[in-house]
Amino acid sequence: MNYQVLARKWRPHNFTEVVGQDHVVKSLINGLLHNRLHHAYLFTGTRGVGKTTIARILAKAINCENLQDFNPCGVCNICRAIDEGRFLDLIEVDAASRTKVEDTRDLLDNVQYAPSYGRYKVYIIDEVHMLSGHSFNALLKTLEEPPPHVKFLLATTDPHKIPVTVLSRCLQFNLKRLLPAQILFQMEFILQKESINFEKTALKLLSRAADGSMRDALSLLDQAIVYGNGSVSEEEVRAMLGTVAQQPVDEILIALAQNDASAVLNKINEIANLTPDFNDVLNQILQIFHRVALIQQVPIAIDHDFNNDLITTLSCQLSPEDVQLFYQIGLVGQRDLSLAPDLQSGFEMVMLRMLTFKPLSSSQSTVTINTTKQTTSTPPAIKKNLIETKQMLSNLNIAKNDWLSMIIEMKLTGATKEFANNCVLENIDEKTCTLIADPDYIKGSRTLDILETALQNFCDAPIKLIIKSTKTALETPAIQLIKEQEDKQQNSIKAINSDPNIQALKDHFNARVLPGTIKPL
Repeated sequence: MNYQVLARKWRPHNFTEVVGQDHVVKSLINGLLHNRLHHAYLFTGTRGVGKTTIARILAKAINCENLQDFNPCGVCNICRAIDEGRFLDLIEVDAASRTKVEDTRDLLDNVQYAPSYGRYKVYIIDEVHMLSGHSFNALLKTLEEPPPHVKFLLATTDPHKIPVTVLSRCLQFNLKRLLPAQILFQMEFILQKESINFEKTALKLLSRAADGSMRDALSLLDQAIVYGNGSVSEEEVRAMLGTVAQQPVDEILIALAQNDASAVLNKINEIANLTPDFNDVLNQILQIFHRVALIQQVPIAIDHDFNNDLITTLSCQLSPEDVQLFYQIGLVGQRDLSLAPDLQSGFEMVMLRMLTFKPLSSSQSTVTINTTKQTTSTPPAIKKNLIETKQMLSNLNIAKNDWLSMIIEMKLTGATKEFANNCVLENIDEKTCTLIADPDYIKGSRTLDILETALQNFCDAPIKLIIKSTKTALETPAIQLIKEQEDKQQNSIKAINSDPNIQALKDHFNARVLPGTIKPL
């Protein structure tokens, strides 16, 4: 019973075998090529993406007696010793189990001594963020001035817990989560080498369930092989993972596209009898919406891994706006699903929300447009409003102080609002708007363009803005606002001074109102 799990048996032994971390591998190989090796490397990333594996490969590469294209050869004495765990100059430590400062000091006591066999003495510290503060202080001194024969390779899933003084002394590489396609390709390769029968659709389910971790994927693959009695089939993998078959999900989407709420709820009740993971069901629906959106925008982007008939049907029945809306509702629903009283009711509410907020169908929009086109004359109410609007614009003048109210209605901000507040409205009609502005307040052309656009939107007419640059004695909105504020302040002071309660406090307690503390509400 010496079976070795796939995650260990197929662990990469050189840079070529590493999957999905090309940006890290390229940097390390170039460092070996130009002999520019840093004394401390920090590998970060989620679990199972290759942090410790790459550290071990690098440890072999810098000590290998016969590098092959800057890859460890795997056959020399040093490579074999490292693979078998008997290389004395490679010290590998799990920081999660050795967090005390005494452990770190014991570890570093032998740093000063030269390697016994290889070119470098290599320290691999896994989960380095688990070290205590004192342990980091003990490590920091060695990282500042390391002996030339020592290399530190640190790995962690949480770099934010590492002191910045340590981070600044390391060459940091962030390993990416692996894509489902990368995991799928590696699992296919392994199963072919192991001569195990498999269905590709089953591997797709496993690659998505791995959530970016190759180690998790191979662990799930091991489990699927045992569950399937030596083979990997889609039906067995779905049963193992507790996922719902694709057919019920397809039927839910068809009912959703047909705006049939009863059919949607009935199908949800059917799959509820299978005790599914509704998080997974919603995830499947989001994947299909993603494919539909791609096909609608880029018709050649056909993914043969999906049900092309379903994708084609949905892309015809749903508008791009509907697809984007449904996808966004599904994403938010996925986040809030755990907050629902139970997962089924939460999933039902997500589906009903898609139906509720679905825009009017294209046919309804067409009827409305056709009806509008058949109308040959403008309705009397609309015509009356247009006449009143034109009359209002033509009657605007300085005496009515309409410019201030227009500034408020246009919702101007920043420099444009400041400029408008320092202008006086001379005249406005259907074609032009003439403003008198002090030369000291005239802004750049961009400000004038923004103001002209705001006027056109406000009046719903292609009005041209004309600026007269001249000194004016008329009150601008800015002056009006200042005067209005001053009037409010004076009224507030009068109100406080005439308040009987304030007078009583002054008379009985010799109280006084502090200057500058009165503010208008």
